[in-house]
Amino acid sequence: MDAPTPSQAPDLTDTVTDARDAVCCAGPDDCATDVCPSGVAEPTDRGGRPPSTSAHALAAAAQRLFLVDGFEQTSVEDIARAAGVSRRTFFRYFRTKADVVWVESGREFEAFVASLDAAPPEAGVRAVLVDAWSRTLDHGRDEDEWARHRAQLILIEPGVQAQANAVFREWRAVVARFVARRIGESPDDLVPLAFAHAGVSASAVGHQYWFAHPEMQLGDCLRAALEVMLPPEPTPAARAHPRPTCPV
Repeated sequence: MDAPTPSQAPDLTDTVTDARDAVCCAGPDDCATDVCPSGVAEPTDRGGRPPSTSAHALAAAAQRLFLVDGFEQTSVEDIARAAGVSRRTFFRYFRTKADVVWVESGREFEAFVASLDAAPPEAGVRAVLVDAWSRTLDHGRDEDEWARHRAQLILIEPGVQAQANAVFREWRAVVARFVARRIGESPDDLVPLAFAHAGVSASAVGHQYWFAHPEMQLGDCLRAALEVMLPPEPTPAARAHPRPTCPV
């Protein structure tokens, strides 16, 4: 599926509030963090307010600025100033400004994998994937603005799409492994691969449908897209079929 051009994407500029008025401090300069492979730092838990709240708020401020002023035109200094923190604090949470878009991605991926692992053996492959995907990515109405801004940036902004490809590869891999395990095939067989790629594409379609229907819940839009786009439920007869031979 081709990503929409900026002219096709929903215009959220009129609804974006000034980040300087909308976000609180992202945290003290002396907070301790560990940087994870995704580029998003994981603050050390010292009690009190969860550190992830500060990282999330800083990311929300950055996304507002990206959509108002442009991704390339917005600097780390601009983000830090809008959030009322220092440049040093920003880099305690994120390695680059593009990483703010993925502030929740690690937790989402872990929750998705846990949902697949916890699914009862008798549950259908499609039902498990639809439920896990729609529940994992829907953060509730209170986070609608943040989720819309994130999705718009992922769909249209080249500066974050390199990371998007890496994240999507992880999701496709875990889906392929789950489907393969359920039907007794290899993750690189046709049916697991079809579910993996269709699921990631359906997630993008569900978000775009949500843009056009803001009165709906994101989870409902994702569920509808997944129901339309995922392959049919694998049957025992289909599982017994030999692998198709692909022409060279």
